[in-house]
Amino acid sequence: MGTGKGGVVEFNLRIGEGHDTHRLVPNRKFILGGIEIPHPFGPIGHSDADVLFHAITDALLGAVGQGDIGELFPDTEEANRDVNSEFFLAAALERIHRESWQIINLDCTVFAQQPKLSHHKITIRDNIARVLQVEPQRVNIKAKTGEKVGPIGRAEAISATAVVLIAKP
Repeated sequence: MGTGKGGVVEFNLRIGEGHDTHRLVPNRKFILGGIEIPHPFGPIGHSDADVLFHAITDALLGAVGQGDIGELFPDTEEANRDVNSEFFLAAALERIHRESWQIINLDCTVFAQQPKLSHHKITIRDNIARVLQVEPQRVNIKAKTGEKVGPIGRAEAISATAVVLIAKP
């Protein structure tokens, strides 16, 4: 902690926020937080359409002020087609570490009417912690339904948000 311009105290903390939404279609793998969940519908997108990894990637990039997933990995590039989104998340983490930032905690919410995620949250949390190289207790996963309202409530889409706090020693 130090004093910056104009006497403002600097804490070497930053937050980042991320969000992603994808439509659900039949006969597509349902990947969430890098975990395949059995379900007759899955998110469609240029990559594997993992909304949670995409939201976390954007949160990390936002925390260090380095744009978003679409700028780094555009869906107009054939090289990004069907890519495992863990690759995007690892690239964002590398940018965090390159600037000597450390993840303090990550809080995520998944919005999906189906499938029910309560039995998968611990596995998803542990996988995210593995990829981000942090203890699982630094990662929180919440799941909410759409209460049968709108595209999420009608099981036409899935959405996720993520908020991350990072610090520099």
